[in-house]
Amino acid sequence: MPEPTSPINDRLIAFFRKNLLDWSVQNPRPMPWKGERDPYKIWLSEIILQQTRVEQGLPYYQKFAAKYPSVRQLADAQEDDVMKLWEGLGYYSRARNLHAAAKHIANELNGVFPTTYEGIRALKGVGPYTASAVASFAFGLPHAVLDGNVYRVLARFFGIETLTDSPSAQKQFTALAQKLLDPGCPAAHNQAIMDFGATCCTAQQARCTVCPLQSECQAFLMDKVAELPLKSKGLVKKKRLFHYLIINHQGHVFVRKRTGKDIWRGLWEFPQVEGPVQASDFGVETIRESAPFKQLLTHQAVTAVFFEIDLADDVPAVVFQNPLFEGCKRIDRKELKKNIAFPRVIDCYLQNIVLTLN
Repeated sequence: MPEPTSPINDRLIAFFRKNLLDWSVQNPRPMPWKGERDPYKIWLSEIILQQTRVEQGLPYYQKFAAKYPSVRQLADAQEDDVMKLWEGLGYYSRARNLHAAAKHIANELNGVFPTTYEGIRALKGVGPYTASAVASFAFGLPHAVLDGNVYRVLARFFGIETLTDSPSAQKQFTALAQKLLDPGCPAAHNQAIMDFGATCCTAQQARCTVCPLQSECQAFLMDKVAELPLKSKGLVKKKRLFHYLIINHQGHVFVRKRTGKDIWRGLWEFPQVEGPVQASDFGVETIRESAPFKQLLTHQAVTAVFFEIDLADDVPAVVFQNPLFEGCKRIDRKELKKNIAFPRVIDCYLQNIVLTLN
């Protein structure tokens, strides 16, 4: 495990803490959850911001906080309503876990949010980073946060060349972040280092000329700012092709909820087939085929093609015995975007609906 280039001593720790907090005071970054002491609201913001840019997550936080201002109100919500409100934000397991944890707090903990790091960490969907953030921001507990911004700041400041996505990295950087944490003001320190990484010590075009840590920053002194932090090669995304059938019948279409452990569990979709779509299978002469729509996920690259099929009002009942309709329900096409949540690739199609004839 590569050791920090710069020795970690009391002088350097004091330098880091003071300059970081001074920078934070001089460079405020207003957000609606800053200064919030309600652990529910802090937890809500942290779940929304997992793997999500602040600019993208902010309107979702505002929508959730307005519709479900307490953990009990979130717990009482229907899952479909929660998923619909989350629609477009991605990583939908966060929404499912958020709802499940809210129900646990309301039903098993009498509506009282956990007040310890261990209790917060035990909530479904909460990892070490989120538990540390909620513990420090809501209860002033001395637990250091460690996210991508913090990894970057620490790797550059101390000249650490450990691969940040290696098995040993989390233990090394967690210990370092905890050592640097100012126990007298853990919330302010955690917020400062995250804001600093997000706006000054950025991944691209870091603002080294105005950085208050520049004089002791090993990456700057060794001209390695662009190189650090180090990561292994990027993931190879699995490619998937989905053929969706939009079957129109008497002003309605057929949709079904995704289940199992695959992507987008809990969201809705149209019936799906793997191979080519034949008009004769549905007793029609033509099927309208869309251009491909694409969505990139963390580990997968999804391409979706949509086939619009207009069934006659008096189509034989045997058509609906096709296994494609298993688990489906009919819904008024005009209601598609109002009541149910779709994956983004389907939502993009519904917003465009630019079709070409076969």
